[in-house]
Amino acid sequence: MSDNTKVKKVFKSASVKNGFKTIFYIVIAIMIPGLLILNAIQAERYMKIQREVEELEKKQIKLVEENKKLITDISLLSSAQRIGNIAENELDMHKAETEEIVRVEMNKKSESK
Repeated sequence: MSDNTKVKKVFKSASVKNGFKTIFYIVIAIMIPGLLILNAIQAERYMKIQREVEELEKKQIKLVEENKKLITDISLLSSAQRIGNIAENELDMHKAETEEIVRVEMNKKSESK
């Protein structure tokens, strides 16, 4: 091999290495902004989901309070004293005396076939 051929091979080898370095740097230069953009997109999605969670938590608290109020209303409306007052005052009902109670008994007929 001549010295000229050796120089060309070394030069080719160096240019191939420089080509790989250049490609590597270009890939890195493209990846860094790409990753930053992906990070920004992911951060925005996270914030959107976080806002939704906060809204749902507020709604849950509101519904729990409303549920407590409804349970209290049910307790008040179904109390024996209130029902007794409505029966006596609005419906003109009264408690039955012992002699007013009529018992009806029905015998079960047995079927014989």
